[in-house]
Amino acid sequence: MLQTWDERNRDLLININGRLVHRNEAGISPFDSAVQGGDAVWEGLRLYRGRIFKLHEHLDRLRNSALALAFAQIPSRDEITEQIKRTLSANRMLNDVHIRLTLTRGVKFTSGMDPRLNTVGPTLIVLAEHKPPVYERKGITLVTSSVRRFPPDCLDPKIHHNNLLQSILAKIEANTAGADDALMLDVRGFVAETNATHVFIVAQHTVLTSRPVACPEGITRATVLSLCRDFQIPCEERDLTLTEVYRADEAFCTGTLGELVPVVKVDGRNIGDGSAGPVTVRLMRLFADLTRTQGVQVCESEVDVI
Repeated sequence: MLQTWDERNRDLLININGRLVHRNEAGISPFDSAVQGGDAVWEGLRLYRGRIFKLHEHLDRLRNSALALAFAQIPSRDEITEQIKRTLSANRMLNDVHIRLTLTRGVKFTSGMDPRLNTVGPTLIVLAEHKPPVYERKGITLVTSSVRRFPPDCLDPKIHHNNLLQSILAKIEANTAGADDALMLDVRGFVAETNATHVFIVAQHTVLTSRPVACPEGITRATVLSLCRDFQIPCEERDLTLTEVYRADEAFCTGTLGELVPVVKVDGRNIGDGSAGPVTVRLMRLFADLTRTQGVQVCESEVDVI
């Protein structure tokens, strides 16, 4: 699974602190906290027919992460939403769009890790791209990575931060093994998540997923659990071992970038019959129904040029 170039993104306008600039001219200061130490938080959003699905939940998580990192200033939900709207309007975007929000602590007056060196901030970046869900609907393959997810006492995954080297190292292993993504364990040996998504399995008609101990509080993950409850699909959050994954009837991953996608093979072992199972297919359809009917309206059917 390798994302490919989309010609529609050639002349994107990127929003940096309210200033819209061409992608080839966009940039932040080398003294910005994101450059200096990955001192930033982020969210991924998806636009469906003019509406952003779970926008408030994403912005709440962004704020909570910034609070945990003791950011001195955090833009309000309304301020961020306004910049999202301006960016979408400027790029004439309406559907099949992925939005990457980045909020850094801001600019330092000299290089260094100390937050007291920050005198200007924060920096808000809105990057919107034409990008349909990135995974193959027929399913993906995983390989278990040697890189472990941090426990909360090392770096709490509830902070949705920009230090993504664990994920990058795991993805390198997946690429080398010829798999689509990497399955990552916690330091106890239980399943945490992949390098980019949350993991679910189906065993004996019950949907199972890891507790959010070494993985973030996923918004798509929470939506799937809510769908299970609403439609009387048995579900449970608990520790999962690799053996349970190998012998599962079905498996799938969840995330904003790729929505719901079946997992058909893990570490060379077929999951179920090696195709999307009935519970996975049902949840994919239920999720698609939600995105067709819910979301915060951020642009009209005809996008105005600002």
